[in-house]
Parts: sequence; C-alpha cells; structure tokens
Amino acid sequence: MNKGDLERLTQQLHDLRLDLEQREMEFKGDGKPMELDQTKVGRLSRMDAMQIQQMALESSRRRQQQLVKIDSALGRIKSDEYGYCLRCDEEIDVRRLLVDPTNTLCIKCAEG
Repeated sequence: MNKGDLERLTQQLHDLRLDLEQREMEFKGDGKPMELDQTKVGRLSRMDAMQIQQMALESSRRRQQQLVKIDSALGRIKSDEYGYCLRCDEEIDVRRLLVDPTNTLCIKCAEG
C-alpha cells in the first residue's frame, strides 16, 4: 500500500467516524423512552412503537461496534500495523480496504 492509499483510507475512517458520531448524537436526542397512554393508543400501535424503539436501540449498538472497529483501525495506522491480516500477517489488498477500511483479514482468511 502506498502513502496516498494510506492517507485516503485514514480520511475515509475519520469521515466514517464523524458520520457515526453525528448519527449517535441524533439518536440520543431522539431516543427517549416512549410513554404511550394505553387509553388513547391501541395495543398494536403500542407494539409497533416498542418494536421501532428496539430497532433504534439495535442500530445504536451497531454504530457503537463500528466506532470501536474504526478506533482499532486508526490505532493500527498509528502503529504501522494497518493493512496486514491479523491471522496470517499478509498484506490486505487495498481494494478490500477501500470497500471497508476496518477489515482486519485478507480475503483468504476471511473466506476460510
């Protein structure tokens, strides 16, 4: 991987991190527990509302996991270990990293 690729991937990671942090802040602003008046809202509406709330919580959990992966990738960049498979220590194809810069395995190890 050349220096230009590494800079591009680093910027991609920072952009992705910023986007996820903004989404998480929006969720925390909107993610208050739902209070439904059972005398005004039907049972199915309450169930739908609870399901939507659970889906939002799961999305938040996934964003948090992705942020951890991004931080890990940025740490590997700082320690000059980025771009190498964690299993076999071979270089990960830059095209694979451009698709998902948090990849930690080469294609062989990911398939195996």
